[in-house]
Order: sequence, then C-alpha cells, then structure tokens
Amino acid sequence: MAIKIGDTTYTTFEDLWNDSILTPAEKADIQLKVEVMGKLIEARESRGLTQQALAELSGVKQPFIARLEKGDTDPQITTLLKILQPLGYTLAIVPTSPNH
Repeated sequence: MAIKIGDTTYTTFEDLWNDSILTPAEKADIQLKVEVMGKLIEARESRGLTQQALAELSGVKQPFIARLEKGDTDPQITTLLKILQPLGYTLAIVPTSPNH
C-alpha cells in the first residue's frame, strides 16, 4: 500500500520514516507510543486476557482499549494507569541518559 503525502509517494513505512518529513521530536513521539502500546499488548496477551477481559478488570471500555492498541488514540495518564494496574504494571519516570 502506498502513502501519498503532498507530492511524494511512499511505498513503505521505512521510506516515510527515513524521509525528512518527520522531525526528530515526531519520530521520538512515535517510537515512544509504539513501545508503550507494544508492551501493553504483550502484557495483556501474556496473561491470556482479551481486550474485553481487560476492560472488565480496568473499568476502561473495550473499544477504547482497541483504539489504544491500534495507536488511534492518546490516553490520559490516569486512563493508562487504570489499564496497566490489572496487568501488574505502572508508569515510571526514568532518565533518558546517565547524565540526568
């Protein structure tokens, strides 16, 4: 599937990623979201939970969890904490480099 942005057509996500259309901050934001959602999905699946079961445990509606896992929405921190708690996870603030 090709993606057209302006006059440029990208045939792969890698082409888009390597183009200068994305700023370093945008790339960092995307990477963080992919890592967080990947970990959330991994944690849910490793516990044998469906999205519906996680919804019941967390009090967050299943359609929201589905949109979150697809990357279609950015959750509030309190919502993310509600979802992570029954999975045995929480959020932490850690330095991005040893000098911080």
